[in-house]
Amino acid sequence: MAVLSVLILIASIIVGLILLGLFIRYGSLWLQAFFSKAKISIWSLFGMSLRKVSPSVIVNVKIMGIKAGLDISTEELEAHYLAGGDIMNVVRALIAADKANIELDFKKASSIDLAGRDIFAAVQTSVNPKVIDAPDPAKGRLTVDAVAMDGIQLKAKARVTVRTNLDQLVGGATEETIIARVGEGIVTTIGSAQTHKTVLENPDSISKKVLEKGLDSGTAFEILSIDIADIDVGENIGARLQADQAEADKRVAQAKAEERRAMAVAAEQEMKAKVQEMRARVVEAEAEVPKAMAEAFRSGNLGIMDYYKMKNIVSDTSMRESIAGAGHTPKPSKS
Repeated sequence: MAVLSVLILIASIIVGLILLGLFIRYGSLWLQAFFSKAKISIWSLFGMSLRKVSPSVIVNVKIMGIKAGLDISTEELEAHYLAGGDIMNVVRALIAADKANIELDFKKASSIDLAGRDIFAAVQTSVNPKVIDAPDPAKGRLTVDAVAMDGIQLKAKARVTVRTNLDQLVGGATEETIIARVGEGIVTTIGSAQTHKTVLENPDSISKKVLEKGLDSGTAFEILSIDIADIDVGENIGARLQADQAEADKRVAQAKAEERRAMAVAAEQEMKAKVQEMRARVVEAEAEVPKAMAEAFRSGNLGIMDYYKMKNIVSDTSMRESIAGAGHTPKPSKS
């Protein structure tokens, strides 16, 4: 009996030391949760430490939710914490959504947070719509440039008012998609206008046509309005294109003319070569005359008297040609 009493006493001392240690370690957090009606036991706080969960974070978040009238279990908070989520941001978003009468539960908020989106900023954007510049000046583009059907370029700036669509926040396209679609809509609208004056007279026509396209489908936002902040007249693209086309046509015509000139020069040179060839043939034929006369003398077909008669005829012909040429005014010398 004495030994049993000693063992019971030792066990009681050990249990008391354990409880004292737990109270020293977690007593302040337990008292804070107790008086805040957070309903977290000291054993739960000890278990959190074993599960590598920060008890102070869970207690603070639980108290914040209780004071805001939210019923979030400790197990849900621990599970989201262990999954790597930001439970403080999630609970702040739930409180903001509750105060703004926006339907949002912990499951949806935690899934959005784990998807990498800032759930608290999304709720704020749902309450207070956000204005996006199109195009984004941070990307280096200040205007959306488009050309009307009359060839005049217009430079436009738009401001898009959006609010977050919480149902499509997970998997929905971001702001860049909204900016790209708005820019595409502006280009299409200006490009389909008959004249740039029509667009300048009614810039709101751009907003109406762009909104009709349903640009917010598949995105994480709902477009409330698209306003044309500024629109300026740029270059006369049509005239410049016509000038460039005329310059290109001129170069083509010059190339074809040069081709024809080269062909003409080649033909001229070819004809000159043929003339020289003909002259060579004439000289060759004239060289055969003395040979033929010599052969005629040897064969007896041509006599001396015949030769002299031929010479006289040649001389008489030359004299007549000179007399006939004396009646014409001689051509001035080129030298």
